[in-house]
Amino acid sequence: MSDSRPVPGAAAPATPGSAPALPPQALEIASGYAFAGPAVDLGALVWDGQCLPGARIRVPLSVLNRHGLVAGATGTGKTKTLQLIAEQLSAQGVPVFLADVKGDVSGVSAPGQENERVRARAAETGGHWTPTAFPAEFYALGGLGRGIPVRATITSFGPVLLSKVLQLNRTQEQSLGLIFHYADTKGLELVDLKDLRAVVAFLTSDEGRAELKEIGGLSTATAGVILRALTAFEAEGMAPFFGEPEFDTSELLRTASDGRGTLSVLELPAVQDKPQLFSTFLMWLLADLFHDLPEVGDVDKPKLVFFFDEAHLLFSGASKAFLDAITQTVRLIRSKGVGVLFVTQTPRDVPAEVLAQLGSRVQHALRAFTPDDQKALKAAVRTFPTSAYDLEEVLTGLGTGEAVVTVLSERGAPTPVAVTRLRAPESLMGPVDAERLERAVTSSPLYGRYAQAVDRESAYERLAARETAGRPVKETTTGGGRETGREEPSLVEQVVTSGAFKSLARSLGTQLGREITRSLFGTARRGR
Repeated sequence: MSDSRPVPGAAAPATPGSAPALPPQALEIASGYAFAGPAVDLGALVWDGQCLPGARIRVPLSVLNRHGLVAGATGTGKTKTLQLIAEQLSAQGVPVFLADVKGDVSGVSAPGQENERVRARAAETGGHWTPTAFPAEFYALGGLGRGIPVRATITSFGPVLLSKVLQLNRTQEQSLGLIFHYADTKGLELVDLKDLRAVVAFLTSDEGRAELKEIGGLSTATAGVILRALTAFEAEGMAPFFGEPEFDTSELLRTASDGRGTLSVLELPAVQDKPQLFSTFLMWLLADLFHDLPEVGDVDKPKLVFFFDEAHLLFSGASKAFLDAITQTVRLIRSKGVGVLFVTQTPRDVPAEVLAQLGSRVQHALRAFTPDDQKALKAAVRTFPTSAYDLEEVLTGLGTGEAVVTVLSERGAPTPVAVTRLRAPESLMGPVDAERLERAVTSSPLYGRYAQAVDRESAYERLAARETAGRPVKETTTGGGRETGREEPSLVEQVVTSGAFKSLARSLGTQLGREITRSLFGTARRGR
């Protein structure tokens, strides 16, 4: 490990490649990983079927903001690789964000359990293994599941990301952008789904159609499609993800009192059946960091490393505008000290424009049972530098906890391809029990800040008040007496009050009546 504990072969730059027992080709590969600065120690080189503990395979901290890819078939050890990298980053003071899709990453907060397999792996790879717990915070989207609730306002989420989760086409996405523009300029704050639904309903009402005509390119029919999509989205139980108090993504940059980086674990098992939603929410977190963080250029170690799990869900069915925004965000966020590691099954899941920006690569085993699998295997091989290995053969024969690795050196050049037997994580390889997880969540200083949803006046309330104030009162006669009654609810009121659901969290005020500056994804920051 490249923290304060010694690692065989990692103390001096010349050591990993100087062991006389190494075969010449293995010596050449190992020398490519003999970095002078701090690094993440992945494990030991495998050459000709033998694990060589004196040949360390490492990733310099200084290049981890150049992004990376962790790929491999199901069951090949990707999650343990994430855990291994994350805990070493934490040990060296780097905060980490992890999306826990399957619910088995919470073990980073507890010391690992020593057993025969762990001892054997430590002996093979030559690393020191000490059971260690790491500082962790646990979050949950919208408070669904165990974790501190993570919410976003509709305004900050923006029209591009929202179009992705609503599965709108390109024309509808552009129209949604016009609706956001209208709400911005009219001071109609979009905090939760019912706010946006109220604005769209108003624009399609008799009173709002005149204003709809003033928004270039937005038709009544398209607005109606968007309104129906919002209603269906809400009916699927999506409302709790939007509202206030909005999560401040700077919380992800915290370190513990002992100087170790905090591991922020987003617990996603409760929303596994909403993959497009959580993958887009991950992109919102990244876009929000991009929007807020200052430029820092090249740094000795990243300010944050962000693991983007199930990355294929983000790119599947994405519009060109959405992919362009992802590509630009990934390219530019490097200069803000944030590294992104995409985690998926094959490199083909990631668009070429994004793949070209990923400096580090940890490729676990690939399967080749079908013609499509064979094509994916050949495509994966082509993405590696020229290698001394037969990669087609190697990639289908890797065992669990083994991977083909290439990273950027401290000079920014690709290292030789190295088959690597990975070290075992030192934290618990599995979930902690529910009681321990609950204690960790409720005892966090962030729990009081985000746990309780709040509701304040925004677009829904303002439009409802306008409707009430402008509605004429008429007299109606029932039986022999007279009573004053209101006319039937208008179309606007019928739409904005339909669908029972909880009001979402909302807290801090903001200046209304001015247009909001939006980022690449149309996201915008409100006052926190």
